[in-house]
Amino acid sequence: MALDTRTDRRPSKKHSARQRSVRGGGRATGGTTLWDSSVGKKTVMAVSGLIMLLYLVVHMIGNLKIFFGPDEFNHYAHWLRVVGEPFMHQEWTLWLVRTVLVAAVVAHATSAYQLSRRGIAARPRGYVHRKARTSYATRTMRWGGVILGLFIVWHVLDLTTGTVHSGGFQPGHPYQNVVDTFSTWYGNVIYLVAMLALGLHIRHGFWSAAQTLGVGSRARDRALKALANALALVLTVGFVSVPIAVMTKVVS
Repeated sequence: MALDTRTDRRPSKKHSARQRSVRGGGRATGGTTLWDSSVGKKTVMAVSGLIMLLYLVVHMIGNLKIFFGPDEFNHYAHWLRVVGEPFMHQEWTLWLVRTVLVAAVVAHATSAYQLSRRGIAARPRGYVHRKARTSYATRTMRWGGVILGLFIVWHVLDLTTGTVHSGGFQPGHPYQNVVDTFSTWYGNVIYLVAMLALGLHIRHGFWSAAQTLGVGSRARDRALKALANALALVLTVGFVSVPIAVMTKVVS
């Protein structure tokens, strides 16, 4: 590959400002917006991650209603569509929650991708070891995010629209639809792998979010790590308990 060896070409002001932003840790300076900085993107990741975490806690509690039988679970699913009435029209609240979640997922994924690309661009190109040495936490977050993104698509197509559902999707009968999904080996494999990835993602992500938002300190680090581990464990166990219950005929 031919290399341009001329030294009389100076980088543009825009390019120089971008390089200074990368070398300086991504701080927003001058006309640079918060979103353009690495700190801003990390903040977006932290806030959007906490929004999704709150949703997951509520979603897990709702899922556990399946252990109280089909009437209880189906009634809960119906309540989700009428919550807020008569002030809110039917399903308005549900669609509002969905809109916030989609925005959080898009913001989280976009900022994660751009931060990853920015990190690659900032590495010395002439370094002997071209293969980046990433930490276990970084690899877990990266691949865990990809797995969870694919799972969300499958989960919606399976239990919300019924597009890929096995056994004949029945609108208005979520209990039976859940049992149908977890009566197949592939439904269980997809769900269990995704929930394990979720647990690891929460364990590392909650800790990172706390540091980004300035909550972490030497005095609180141990408590934050314990809370991250507890959240990851509770959510993982809570979510995987449903397919395990179907597999063992506790729920049928």
